Amino acid sequence: MDNGYTGSLPTITLIGLMGAGKSTIGRQLAARLHIPFVDLDEAIVTRAGKSIPKIFEEDGECVFRSFEGETLAALCADGQPMVLATGGGVVMSAPNRQRMKKAGPVIWLDASAETLASRIRGDDNRPLLRGVDPLQKTRELSRARSPYYEQCADLRVDTEMLDVGQAVDAIMCFVERWKREKTAGNG
Repeated sequence: MDNGYTGSLPTITLIGLMGAGKSTIGRQLAARLHIPFVDLDEAIVTRAGKSIPKIFEEDGECVFRSFEGETLAALCADGQPMVLATGGGVVMSAPNRQRMKKAGPVIWLDASAETLASRIRGDDNRPLLRGVDPLQKTRELSRARSPYYEQCADLRVDTEMLDVGQAVDAIMCFVERWKREKTAGNG
């Protein structure tokens, strides 16, 4: 299957649940690769003109997911190399999964529900956590989303036992191998 990749460095998309390390690892990965880091949630806030909690509160999750899909489509169509950190639910949409796969390698950052819950506890900027137990919600989201992460990911990185530098090293090794394979396939 042709994924449309022909360049030297693609968009590297990071997926995973809240607290998996997408922003932290993504920023360091982008710095090491000397390409921009883009946080999909920040791009959505810019596009919508209001915070994600406000979008959820005033417009609902469906409107947020619409902004998410439109923003992802625009970023993926840009064709510029970047490290793109996505929101945890982006994989629930088949068109989103297709866009990410076409743009370049998709990396699933994963950890246990207990670890993720401890990392996100008390974060008021996460609408899905309002008024619920973070561990229970993380387990619920993991059950619902993990099959889609697995389907979409080219690489799964367990961030529970790796520090940020080790995770970045693992992703960089994979991306180099991925680029060689894609270049050989297009030559």
